[in-house]
Amino acid sequence: MSIKIDRIASNLVKEISYILANEVKNPDVRFVTVTDCKVTNDLSYAKVYVTVFNQEKINETMKALKEASGFIRHELMDRVDIRHIPELEFVYDESIEYGKKIENILEEIHENEE
Repeated sequence: MSIKIDRIASNLVKEISYILANEVKNPDVRFVTVTDCKVTNDLSYAKVYVTVFNQEKINETMKALKEASGFIRHELMDRVDIRHIPELEFVYDESIEYGKKIENILEEIHENEE
């Protein structure tokens, strides 16, 4: 990936996080953390990776994010200095859960050694 695309992805993460925290009215979207953003080389699509505070509401939150994507794109037009705002696809980031699972396994192994 080029430096320009990395910079745009970083800027998208920052601005989307701000929009979700302060401007989206849906309460299901309040406790969402944007962890990463992958933008295609032609800047037409962006995968936005998110985690959810309330694990029981993952499906509702992802649905709310999909419904709010048009509003978020509209808000990004004023904040990000690129000609065309990419289509946003929100993806649940499972890496944190995977990391916790690995950590628990390592703790269990360590306890069994003692």
